[in-house]
Amino acid sequence: MTRVSRRQGVRRLVTVGTADRTTLRFSDGFRRLSQRTALAVGRPEAFLLAVLTVATWAIVGPIFHYSDTWQLTINTGTTIVTFLMVFLIQNTQNRDAQVMQLKLDELIRAVEAARNELVDMEDLSDEDLRRLQRQFEALRKSAEAARSSRPSPATRN
Repeated sequence: MTRVSRRQGVRRLVTVGTADRTTLRFSDGFRRLSQRTALAVGRPEAFLLAVLTVATWAIVGPIFHYSDTWQLTINTGTTIVTFLMVFLIQNTQNRDAQVMQLKLDELIRAVEAARNELVDMEDLSDEDLRRLQRQFEALRKSAEAARSSRPSPATRN
C-alpha cells in the first residue's frame, strides 16, 4: 500500500506493507501519547496536582497511624508513575534530539563554507569531539581577540 503523507507542507510517499501497518499505528500512537504527556506534565497545573497529592497523603497520615500501608501507597504510586514517565519522556526527548540534529544537518549542507564532515558528528569518538571542541574554542578566542583589537565606533571620532 502506498499513501501520500502531508505534514506541515511536506509531501512524501510512504510505502507501507501489511505487516508494517500495525507497527506504524502503534509507533504513531505512542509518539502522540508521548508528546501529549510531555506537554501535560510540563505544565504548572501538573506540578500543583502532584503537590496536592503528596499533601493529601501527608494529611491522612495520622488517620492511618502512619502505617506501613500508608507509606507503601505513596511509594508504589510514585514508583509506577516515574517508571512509566521515563519511557514517555525519553521517547519525546529522543525525537526532539533527532529532529534538531536533522535541522542542523540541513543547515550545514546548505551553507557552502561549512565543513560537511560535521554532518555526522554524533558518530565521532570522544577524542575527535574534544579535538573539534578545542578547534572551536580557538576560533572563538581569535574572534574575540580580533573584535577587542578593533577600535570601538565611539573612539573613532
